[in-house]
Amino acid sequence: MSDATPLRLFNSLTRAVEEFRPVHPGEARVYTCGPTVYNYPHIGNMRAYVFADTLGRVLSFKGYALRHVINITDVGHLTDDADAGEDKMEKMARQQAQSIWDVARHYTQAYWEDVKALNIRQPYQWSIATDYVPQMIEFAKGIADRHCYELPSGLYFDTSTVADYGRLARAATEEGEGRIEAVEGKRHQADFAIWRKTPPGETRQMEWDSPWGRGAPGWHLECSVMSRELLGLPFDIHTGGIDHREIHHPNEIAQNQAITGCGSLDCAEHSGARLWMHNNFLIDRSGKMSKSSGEFLRLQLLIDKGFAPLSYRLLCLQAHYRSELEFSWDNLAAALTRLKRMVMAVAPLRDVASAEEVSHPKLLPLLEKFDAALSDDLNTPVALTLLDEAIAAKKVPAEQKRALIERMDAVIGLGLLVLTREELRIRPKRALVSEEEIDAALVRRQDARAAKDFATSDAIRDELAGKGVEVMDGDPLRWEWKLDLG
Repeated sequence: MSDATPLRLFNSLTRAVEEFRPVHPGEARVYTCGPTVYNYPHIGNMRAYVFADTLGRVLSFKGYALRHVINITDVGHLTDDADAGEDKMEKMARQQAQSIWDVARHYTQAYWEDVKALNIRQPYQWSIATDYVPQMIEFAKGIADRHCYELPSGLYFDTSTVADYGRLARAATEEGEGRIEAVEGKRHQADFAIWRKTPPGETRQMEWDSPWGRGAPGWHLECSVMSRELLGLPFDIHTGGIDHREIHHPNEIAQNQAITGCGSLDCAEHSGARLWMHNNFLIDRSGKMSKSSGEFLRLQLLIDKGFAPLSYRLLCLQAHYRSELEFSWDNLAAALTRLKRMVMAVAPLRDVASAEEVSHPKLLPLLEKFDAALSDDLNTPVALTLLDEAIAAKKVPAEQKRALIERMDAVIGLGLLVLTREELRIRPKRALVSEEEIDAALVRRQDARAAKDFATSDAIRDELAGKGVEVMDGDPLRWEWKLDLG
């Protein structure tokens, strides 16, 4: 796609929408803070990766060669996200009586399965934190003399040694960073650990020798090192959830400033990236988002309840990435219904050869508006309405319509031209009958209703309800059941 409409993106560092100007012409280099693999990701976590994937797809759509790196944190992340508490990985390994390496392997694989289920594209590279510990030690050595001091617990970064510390975390109406715990001997409350020494008498499963004693790197050090190693400084865009805006990313920026010469953040490039982008929270009123709540909201739970995972991707895209998104089962069901409508509407185009380019006078304006919406800070809600218009377009050549939908869906990422009705009808895990039995029962019920035998119709409905299946009377799409969520 030629850059007909300049791509403009919101920069969290400047709190302004700015035109994207790549560091390397024709190329976009993006770093995304990935998961800490101590537990399964919840759906709020996964919103960040749907957002980062959408950003990457838009950059590809705009014609940039994309180099996207996502890290896997398998060491160094403490339980309070700052400088107190236990290492999340060590704690989970102890609770499960497993090797920390086995814990990391298991939850990394689970995360990758969710990535695949949500049709998130594979990045240029997955970077595993423990693969870069020697580089982390060298990085820390390079800034220790000018920017760090040593305490019995480790090597700490002195935040007073860089300009504009914490600017990312503050807007005009905000009060600054929070959640920084006190550590005895720290010069300033916001100072943070670069290297954490293993306490005397203890042995960690993950620990390395360093000039400051045997121990492990701080969480913030990992991303500065891996982004620098794989993308170079400065690179184009750094993404993450809005929670990273308050502590993790300000600390990462401080490290980047230190290694490159402490320039003022009035020049955003001194932060390490030209643009810092953050998606907002997914709000869950049920209280099941937290991983400490037991059956928390992970993608597999949605699947177990009969929802195709791409319905969650669509739910995310229906809200702007910088807006809060409230999760509810009703909202998810509505997204699934919308997805089903799309799949059914494009089905006749599956066997149609696509035109090489979109040129029809009725369709080309839709593509131009779609480009404009995405170029306006990734306005996916508007882009989706334009995709709906494209799907509904009549009296246009089929090959032109398919070409337009292909171009649009390459960004939206729903796989509409390959997704089938059968793939979207997932039998709920709690349902005690097979999908074939459910469909057969619904046919019998439809016949009974047609014959005005409402007693039989109600009996079939009640029988299905007893087996965990809720009948959706009046479903215009004839996908007439789902899991009873009551």
